[in-house]
Amino acid sequence: MYDIRWIRDNPEPFDEGLRRRGLPPRAQELIALDAARRAAQTRLQKIQTRRNEISKLIAATKQKSEDDNNLMMLRTDMNMNVSEKSAAALIEEVSRLKNDHQRVSGEERRAANELRSVLEGLPNQPADDVPVGEDEGANREIRKVGEAPAFDFVPKEHFDIGEALGLMDFERAAKLSGSRFVVLSGALARLERALADFMLDTHTREFGYLEVSPPMLVRDTALTGTGQLPKFSEDLFKTQVLDPIDLGRRVQTRMWPQFLNRIESWRNEEQSFENFDFDKYRKKHQSEFEDLVVQMFEEELQTKGLYEQRWLIPTAEVPLTNLVAGEILEEAALPLRFVAHTGCFRAEAGAAGKDTRGMLRQHQFYKVELVSIAHPDHSDAELNRMTGCAEEILKRLGLHYRVVLLSSGDMGFAARKTHDIEVWLPGQGTYREISSCSNCGDFQARRMNARFRPKEGKGTRFVHTLNGSGLAVGRALIAVIENYQRADGSVLVPEALRPYMGGLEAIAADV
Repeated sequence: MYDIRWIRDNPEPFDEGLRRRGLPPRAQELIALDAARRAAQTRLQKIQTRRNEISKLIAATKQKSEDDNNLMMLRTDMNMNVSEKSAAALIEEVSRLKNDHQRVSGEERRAANELRSVLEGLPNQPADDVPVGEDEGANREIRKVGEAPAFDFVPKEHFDIGEALGLMDFERAAKLSGSRFVVLSGALARLERALADFMLDTHTREFGYLEVSPPMLVRDTALTGTGQLPKFSEDLFKTQVLDPIDLGRRVQTRMWPQFLNRIESWRNEEQSFENFDFDKYRKKHQSEFEDLVVQMFEEELQTKGLYEQRWLIPTAEVPLTNLVAGEILEEAALPLRFVAHTGCFRAEAGAAGKDTRGMLRQHQFYKVELVSIAHPDHSDAELNRMTGCAEEILKRLGLHYRVVLLSSGDMGFAARKTHDIEVWLPGQGTYREISSCSNCGDFQARRMNARFRPKEGKGTRFVHTLNGSGLAVGRALIAVIENYQRADGSVLVPEALRPYMGGLEAIAADV
C-alpha cells in the first residue's frame, strides 16, 4: 500500500518504480481519484456546515417571540434575513441538504473505494539495487556455496527414490485428496519432522528468533495486510462455517423483506415472497447471492457465531507479520524476530502443468518461516542477516546452493528486495528455490497500520517487515534425499540430523 500524499508529491518516481516492475504509469489516475475524493469531502463539509446553520436558524425562528435578541445575533452571524424565510422553507432546505449529503457521500465512497482498490492492486516499488527484468532471466547470482556431490551412478529424482523405499506414496494421497499431495511414512516421515526440529532449534537457540505457534486459519484482514488479498485470492484456500443460503434461511428477521427487495431484479414479476425459489436463484446467481447474504447479515451472523469466512495460510508469514497489526511499538523493542513451523496451503492456480510429479509443488506442505519487524534504518542489514540464518541450515546439512538477487519482474508482490536461496538437486541436475528472503519495507506495515514510536522526535513511523523461509521443509527433504542417495537406493542421513533420528545413519527399504 502507498501513501497517496507521497504519490502526489512524487508522481514521476512512483511511475518509474512501476515501469521497473513492467507496469504502465498510474500516478495521474491515482491523483485524479484522490482529487475527486477530496473534492467530495470538501462538499460534504460545506453541506454539513450549512445544515448546522439552518438547524440553528429554525430553532431561533421558532423561539422568535421569546428571544428576539438571539435571533438578531443569528441574523448578523449568518448574514441572512430571517424574515424572508419561513420555518417551512427552512425545513424544506434541510431536507434538500440531506439528499445532497447522501448523494455526495456516495460519490466520496465510490472515489475512496476505487482509489483504495487501485492502490491495493499495485506491487511494492523495487529497491534501487534490484536488477530490472521481466523474469528470472534477469536475476543476478550473488554467490555459490559448497560443491555439488559427485556420483558414480546416475542420480535419481526424489520421488523415484522415495517410492522405491516404500515410504513416499502419491497414489494413496490422490485417493484421499487429489493431485499435488503426498503421504510420507516411516523413516521419511520422521526425517521430515527431524528437519523441522533441527531448523527450529537452530533459529531459536543460536539466532535469537522467538518460536511461535500461530493459527493456520486467518481472516481477510490478515491476508490483506501482507498483500495476498485482494489480488491473489485464487491462490488461496477459503473456508466458511456454514453455507450462506442456509444461513439466510436461519436468520429470517425483520431485515428479511429488505433482503428480498435487494434481489428483486433476480425474481420474475409473477413470483411472490411465498414462492421465491432459493435453489433456482442460487444456481443462477451463486456468487452475487452469497455475497449479498453475507453483506446484509454479517453482523448478526458474526454475533450468533454462525458464519465467518477464513483462509488457510499460504505461509506463516501471514500470521507472524500480523502479530503487530494495528500496534504502536517502542523503538527499543525492535527488531522483533519470530519463527514458526506450520502447514502451508496453496491452490497453485497459476502452476498448471508445472512440477506435476513429486513433492516440489504441493497444495499442502510445511515450512519453517522467519519474520522480522525492523527499524526502517536497519531493514537492509536485517535482510542480509535473515538470509545468512537460512543459509546456515544448508551449510550444516552439507548441501550445495547459490544465492541470487531477484529481478524486478521476478519478485513477489509485497517485496522491495528479495534474496532467493536455490539448492542443488542432482536428480534434476539444476538449482531449485528452497528459501526466499524479502525486505518489504513499509509496504505491509502501511496496510496493517503497524508503527513504532521513535526514541527522539514526535509522532510515529511505520516499521519495516521482512520474511523468509528458514527453510521450506518439504524441499529440504527433497534435497537431502537427492544429495545423499546411494547406489543401492538407500539414503544417508546427514550428521546434523542424526540426533533427531535416534542415531539412524541411513534410510533403507527395510527401515
